[in-house]
Amino acid sequence: MTLAGLMLTLVALVTGGLIALQAPINAEAASRLGHPLAAATMSFCVGTMVLLLLTAVFARSGTHLGALKTMPLYMLIGGGLLGAIYVTVTLVLAPRIGVAAVMALGIAGQLVTALLIDRLGLFELLERGLSAGRVSGAVLVLAGALMVRTL
Repeated sequence: MTLAGLMLTLVALVTGGLIALQAPINAEAASRLGHPLAAATMSFCVGTMVLLLLTAVFARSGTHLGALKTMPLYMLIGGGLLGAIYVTVTLVLAPRIGVAAVMALGIAGQLVTALLIDRLGLFELLERGLSAGRVSGAVLVLAGALMVRTL
């Protein structure tokens, strides 16, 4: 693995750790605010403010907001809707089944879905076949996630 590849791998690992922190932080916020949707809303408001600031600083030039007019509906609402569902579900489940179980099952679900996206070449991505190694890896991740949940 190259140094650049190693750095990208480390960034992915650290970012995964941040996601694991997000669930209990948002769950505690839900407890204090009295409702999971209030905590999810707070989370998205803060995230939106941060993204607006980062866009203003780093992405002013080269941004084509006119493209919003021609984007398919799934692109306009998909990411935000799916993110809202994910954040809300993780903050509801974390106190009930544990952060490790939520994260492990979430990763297993992501991997299975990602394999289907790859296999079908969805979203204008390069089609990537299913191999015994890829399927076996997904099965092992799913088995591990179920073990984390039940043990």
